[in-house]
Amino acid sequence: MFFRTTLIVAIGILAACSTTKTSLNSGTGFSGDWAEFERLAKRNGTRVALPPFETTPEASLDAIRASIAAADDRLDVIGRIKPSEATFDNTIGALDDLAFDLSLVANRTYMLKETSENAEHRAQATEAIKQFDEWAVGLDYREDVYHVVKAYADSSPKLSGEAKRLLEQTLRDYRRAGLHLAKPERNEVERLRKQLSAATTEFRTNITNAKKELKFTGVQLGGLPESFLEQVKTGDDEYTLQANVTFHYLNVMRSAKPEATRKRISGERKRLAREKNIPLLKTVLQLRATIAAKLGYKTWADYKCEVKMAGDGTTAREFLMNLKRGLEPKWQAELAQFTEMKRRETGDANTTLKMWDAFYYMNLLKKEKYAVDTEQLRVFFPYEQTLHGMFRVYERIFGLRIVASTAPYKWNEQVTLHLVYDAATGNPLGALYLDMFPREGKYNHFAMFPLISGKRLPDGAYQRPTVALICNFPTPGKDKPSLLSHDNVETLFHEFGHALHGILTQTRFTRFAGTSVPRDFVEAPSQMLENWIWDKPVLDSFAADYRDSSKKIPESVLAKLKEAKKATIARHYRGQLSYGLVDLSLHSLTVEQARIIEPVALSNQITEAVYLKPQENTAFVGYFGHLMGYDAGYYGYAWADSISADMATVFENAPDRYFDSAAGQRLRREIYEVGDSREVSESIEKFLGRPRSLKPFLQDLGILDE
Repeated sequence: MFFRTTLIVAIGILAACSTTKTSLNSGTGFSGDWAEFERLAKRNGTRVALPPFETTPEASLDAIRASIAAADDRLDVIGRIKPSEATFDNTIGALDDLAFDLSLVANRTYMLKETSENAEHRAQATEAIKQFDEWAVGLDYREDVYHVVKAYADSSPKLSGEAKRLLEQTLRDYRRAGLHLAKPERNEVERLRKQLSAATTEFRTNITNAKKELKFTGVQLGGLPESFLEQVKTGDDEYTLQANVTFHYLNVMRSAKPEATRKRISGERKRLAREKNIPLLKTVLQLRATIAAKLGYKTWADYKCEVKMAGDGTTAREFLMNLKRGLEPKWQAELAQFTEMKRRETGDANTTLKMWDAFYYMNLLKKEKYAVDTEQLRVFFPYEQTLHGMFRVYERIFGLRIVASTAPYKWNEQVTLHLVYDAATGNPLGALYLDMFPREGKYNHFAMFPLISGKRLPDGAYQRPTVALICNFPTPGKDKPSLLSHDNVETLFHEFGHALHGILTQTRFTRFAGTSVPRDFVEAPSQMLENWIWDKPVLDSFAADYRDSSKKIPESVLAKLKEAKKATIARHYRGQLSYGLVDLSLHSLTVEQARIIEPVALSNQITEAVYLKPQENTAFVGYFGHLMGYDAGYYGYAWADSISADMATVFENAPDRYFDSAAGQRLRREIYEVGDSREVSESIEKFLGRPRSLKPFLQDLGILDE
């Protein structure tokens, strides 16, 4: 039911900030003082809040158990309502209120599970989430509550807008949970779903806990930038890298000249969590196929896609296959070019491109043919300068003010807190935590974690959201700031788009707030914002050599960077398509197929057909976290890309292009604020001012001529 969909799991891909209490824009009068922010919100009929994070392992478990007990009491009250006395407020509205209160505890517990420095706290938070998820599955099968809700629905209430949508989706959730089944079958579905919930939590935890330390000599790391080597040097000629740390892995894959080094770290990365997660994945796939069949769906992909824009697994698969076919000529041309480069560099006329070569030769092509050395661009993107520059860009186009504050509690010393205001009215909009650098035991990718959702509270006040960005950008050096790559900056703009989607919400119900949109749309608003860092005026507003601020990225370099991106775009998308097709294929199995299939063999077969032959003795699906949470949904990245390319044309054609505030306000009003309170297809068309088109996306891919 909606309790499961309201508690949003993190959204995402691929020197600490200042904590002074002053606005990033001097003289604006927007205070960074939390108490003042809170008072101002109250005067304006809204509420802001920071999560009361539990500081001990036991406290997280106790908090979850207490929230479950309190929720059971409230559900008992709903379950005792006489059908004749059922109203929207005491049934559907009350359940949304309950979901909101539950999310306050569950969301912060989930984040502590992924970020706490205390290993025992992470373990206890994991146990707490397992208990909560199992209990939450059981909510769908509270027959007393269901009968009251159905009695209200059967009274044919006259509802409109969000209220009507909430009732419809609540009834849909009950159907998708199997409430239409006979009780023995319903009980079996509940039992299986509880097993599935525990298994998916364990799979994610194994990924977070997986690590592999690798030692190299200087010669073995030839080609890597000195600034990176300084960070990982652990002896006279010893360098220690972590295969599980994304920026370590990507640096090697892109720049290490010795093929053996790339092969080694690639193999270790793709073996992470293998022993624990491959058997677990088989169990998960069998459970999903069985549950889907019992609920009347052909496959788990059909079950999951029903509530997305695609509608079913076949539509999602056809979308990816059409892209695969369309990209085939360009991919073969790129592959031939990379192979020729490898043969020239190695002197072996018969060598072929391997999985561990793709990033390296793509990067080498950019250097040789397009004179673009992405490592040289890092000096233009010191972390703090880039962060504040991005803030200024978003302030300008969305009408915001973002102010540094002091967090009363930080789960790590590098965590910072920022307050977001509406620039025109001065009203508080929400709060944002930033946890931006890697450390042991921390979530190892990039994501936005919702903490407090937006919602109209029972007393009439509006609860403004609080969210967190959990990222893993390069750590600062001894005498240097954290220097971001252009790709890192693209990721930063993307993830902050998710944060804004969460913070700017205006929906009445927590179910529809912020990023609670279909998974094949949720990435689109953020992917669109990646366009900003390819625009010269935008870059010039913040990107400057940290050693000499008068030096900007030359127009010629940016032009070459764009050329290089187009020249290697098939490699990027064929890689993405391989992930998406592996995901859909694993979730398009019948019950019998799921019982006998070997997920590693199937995923390797698809990857080789779509992209490159996987490395021997590896099992990347054991470390493919998107299979839990984005299951049968990874196609959504490419699907959302097709939408974001279309949406970007609104800014490209606007008078001030990527700085156009009118277009920014339209995006804020028609996409961010409404969340899922209406069909996203309607929101997209209202923003575009016309029906959707695939043409801009296909032009970006080089499939259509411009």
